[in-house]
Amino acid sequence: MAVQVSESDQIKQFKEFLGTYNKVTENCFMDCVKDFTSREVKPEESSCSESCLQKYLKMTQRISMRFQEYHIQQNEALAAKAGLLGQPR
Repeated sequence: MAVQVSESDQIKQFKEFLGTYNKVTENCFMDCVKDFTSREVKPEESSCSESCLQKYLKMTQRISMRFQEYHIQQNEALAAKAGLLGQPR
C-alpha cells in the first residue's frame, strides 16, 4: 500500500510540475513572441524568453525562502507559547 501512495504522490507532483511548466511556457511565449512571419526565433525573442524564465526561477526561489522563514518563525512562536524555549535573558 505504501508503494501505491508513493507512486500516487509522484504522479501528483509530476502533474503539478507539468502544469507549472505549461503556465510559464505560455506566459513567456505570450510576452516575448510577437512576430510570426518567420520560422526562426529572433535574438530579442530568445533573450526575452530567457529573461522571463530567469525571473520566474528567482521569484520561485525567493518565495520558497520566505515561506521557510515564515514557518521557522511560526514554529518558534508556538514553541515559546508552549513554554518549550528558555526565557530570554
